[in-house]
Amino acid sequence: MSRKVRNSLSVILPLFIFLFSAISVFPSPSALSTSFSSAAPQTIPPDWCKALPRPEYKSFERVLPNDPWFEVYKVADGTFAIYEPHQAEEVISYLIVGHKQALLFDTGMGIANIHKVVTQLTSRPVVVLNSHTHNDHVGGNSLFTFIYGMDTDFTRQNAKGSRDDAQEELATGMICGDLPKGFDPKTYATKPWHVSLFVKNGFKINLGGGRVLEIISTPGHTPDAICLIDRENGLLFTGDTYYPGPIWLFRPETDLDAYVASVKRLAALAPQLKLVLGAHNVPVADPAILPRLVSAIESVRSGKVEAKPLDGGKALYTTDGISFLLRAGPAGLK
Repeated sequence: MSRKVRNSLSVILPLFIFLFSAISVFPSPSALSTSFSSAAPQTIPPDWCKALPRPEYKSFERVLPNDPWFEVYKVADGTFAIYEPHQAEEVISYLIVGHKQALLFDTGMGIANIHKVVTQLTSRPVVVLNSHTHNDHVGGNSLFTFIYGMDTDFTRQNAKGSRDDAQEELATGMICGDLPKGFDPKTYATKPWHVSLFVKNGFKINLGGGRVLEIISTPGHTPDAICLIDRENGLLFTGDTYYPGPIWLFRPETDLDAYVASVKRLAALAPQLKLVLGAHNVPVADPAILPRLVSAIESVRSGKVEAKPLDGGKALYTTDGISFLLRAGPAGLK
């Protein structure tokens, strides 16, 4: 979800505060950040993190409470949300544990060692699968030996790593509190990683004990965007296709037609689900959000929702408690 576009995106703080308090779907503060500089631990908390902790987390069981960077919550049996509240993306990765092996769905920012956290949560072999390959979801990929990847050019390009994208994550106002001990912001980069096996829609991963995860290709946000369904337990992991906050649909790699088709596919699954688990801000949503997501994006694209223009050529559309960040103007709806 994070990219160089932040250099051109500027959102007035009162708008952010209004949105945060007025709707139950909270914006990821990085979408509203505009200032960039060489990063250092910040002594004055940025405004976005003054509202933390998010109240929803009170309902989850917290584990590994002494980790200085990650907050880890058990959100379902054998399912852990690994949350990074100290960086404005508030990204969430998921460890899904079976009897024989475990799968890590995304690896976060790469600011702290997610591999260390994972080995504290399970002794089973761990494979990695990314919801998509924007840098805030693949930051820890290089720490793992076996990685599934979607067979797309977008995936291959992002597997090369990026310093510029990573550095933007440390800009002024992007860090809440201290960076991890021993972390050097000047050398921070998303390290290259290797795809062990290319996979496609419908690919199934058997974790043992009857726990099977299935890939659902959901292009739109990116060409390689996927969701992951655990049918037996009624869990749908949605990555950046859905999360509670303004959903980013303005980047060059975004395809709105594909996005609408993808969310319609997810909405059809809603009756089978118990939980929807997104990749930012808050880990759990009711499956009823999925049909509403379809209606919301269709209303936006049909011109029924008023745009709130933002600096940098972006516009925010909010309807039924769901927000989208698109390019400003009619072209942004196509």
